[in-house]
Amino acid sequence: MYIHPRPPRQAGVSLVELILFIVIVSIAVAGVLLVMNKVTAHSADALVHKQSLAIAESLLEEVELMPFTFCDPDDASAVSATSSAGCTIQEGLGPETIGGVTEDRYGTLAPAVNAQFDNVNDYNGFAMAAGAGIRDITGNVVAGLGGYAAQVAVAPSALGDVPAAESLLITVTVTGPDGSSVALDGYRTRYAPNGT
Repeated sequence: MYIHPRPPRQAGVSLVELILFIVIVSIAVAGVLLVMNKVTAHSADALVHKQSLAIAESLLEEVELMPFTFCDPDDASAVSATSSAGCTIQEGLGPETIGGVTEDRYGTLAPAVNAQFDNVNDYNGFAMAAGAGIRDITGNVVAGLGGYAAQVAVAPSALGDVPAAESLLITVTVTGPDGSSVALDGYRTRYAPNGT
């Protein structure tokens, strides 16, 4: 008697296995797309932070490079005064009013008078509001920075062995269009009798 060999069993994927595979792959792809969507939505955050930091660094450097004198630099005694007692125009926190004109960062209020910030102290309370734009030292709006705001605070603060009367803490805070802020601190000391 001849016995027919059994036909080999067919291997394949059942309908149930195929449906499970499709469901699992769909869930995995949806998870990957969700992560990519979140990364893409927040990819500009680093740019806003870097731009805020660059604005803060620039403004802090501008303030730190200003003289720190007992007298307003417009005073003839500014170079020689060793205390505020020798000043006609004493330097205080915030801009001074000279000849009826209050100093500003740009000096555009009264071109006939030197009304531009000329001392570290003058920057106390200075602010550039969001929407008005970040301006350079000449008063020109810097393109693309309309959504940023900046403010400066200057206060006497001891620095190690340097007393508060001879050292200023400068804090520059920049707020980006997304509401995040960057704050930088720096010190300016009066390292010579006239602080230049």
